[in-house]
Amino acid sequence: MPAGTIALGSERLLASNRLDGARVGIVCNPASVDRELAQVADRLAAHPRARLAAIFGPQHGFRSDVQDNMIETRHAHDEIRRVPIYSLYSETREPTAEMLRDLDVLVIDLQDVGVRIYTYIYTMANCLKAARRHGLKVIVCDRPNPIGGMQIEGPVLVPGNESFVGMYPIPMRHGLTIGELARLFNEHFAIGADLEVVVMEGWRREMYFDDTRRTWIISSPNIPTFETTLVYPGTVLFEGTNISEGRGTTRPFELVGAPWVVAERFADVMNRRNLPGVFFRPALFEPTFHKHAGKACAGCQIHVLDRRTFRPVESAVALLESFRAADRDRFNWRDPPYEYEHERNPFDVLAGSPTLREQLESGVTSDEVVRSWESSVKEFEAIRRRFLLYS
Repeated sequence: MPAGTIALGSERLLASNRLDGARVGIVCNPASVDRELAQVADRLAAHPRARLAAIFGPQHGFRSDVQDNMIETRHAHDEIRRVPIYSLYSETREPTAEMLRDLDVLVIDLQDVGVRIYTYIYTMANCLKAARRHGLKVIVCDRPNPIGGMQIEGPVLVPGNESFVGMYPIPMRHGLTIGELARLFNEHFAIGADLEVVVMEGWRREMYFDDTRRTWIISSPNIPTFETTLVYPGTVLFEGTNISEGRGTTRPFELVGAPWVVAERFADVMNRRNLPGVFFRPALFEPTFHKHAGKACAGCQIHVLDRRTFRPVESAVALLESFRAADRDRFNWRDPPYEYEHERNPFDVLAGSPTLREQLESGVTSDEVVRSWESSVKEFEAIRRRFLLYS
């Protein structure tokens, strides 16, 4: 294999005899492609010794055509592959006995983005739980963490604050691949399913997605580019506020702003903080949908200059601090519901507890906020080491 190239877990699985004679269910979406950009469901449908029996779609659907959060997708029938498509972002987020009845193995091949709140990893956890109850084997095909497997950052979810965007006490940026997460969930958090992880060949922890020589396929509608994943671990927190996180623009999560901000003044305040690896460029934009649709918003575009020193969650906390300071009367936390949570504050759901919101409201500086999560991150790092699959 040429230097810098990798073999994905799905490619290694399909090149083996593991699926011979099996009726296979596949959890996937449009980003579940191989080096030739062929979809894993198509590869399974053409498998000479296995039978594709069902397709399962995560949030945004098997075809990833549903734009916004909290819009469920329907079950369907695939006329091309002639199998049922089950939505796991519907009246159920966990496969039912009926969905699993005709399967011998459930394969999961999803592109994660390295962030605690990404629902695909909890769709995987729910599949593991269902498979354990029904005596079904699960094979997770590993894929790269697009933002590398080294850095860990951000608040750790506090038990008692679980949701569909945070089932387990892990940091916002966890530094694990989806296969390593599967092992962590299954063993440390005691799901106990019959799990096999098919590892990648050639991937190393320091690799970012563009080091893999693979084509980035939109993993969900508002993560259009690999560059989006660099800032997403922090700016996803803006979903819990009335600040636009850039949805409705061509640069979601890289652009942040609000109608009451002066862009140049705001960016200057941010750049004077001298945060590592990042430049905040003054920007004005008009979202075509979502928050402030059709209104001029001002703020900044986040330009990552050095991704190995850039700390996205710390930068987002500093941004939140500055947006609140720009106009405390107009800045607000988003009202529920959010991701099946109808009572709890959406920002708290994202942050993993009320602590970060309370810190910001009481004037705790971003530097102090970062120091407050360091001990829990170190505790997680000690647990995490047991589940690493790559050097």
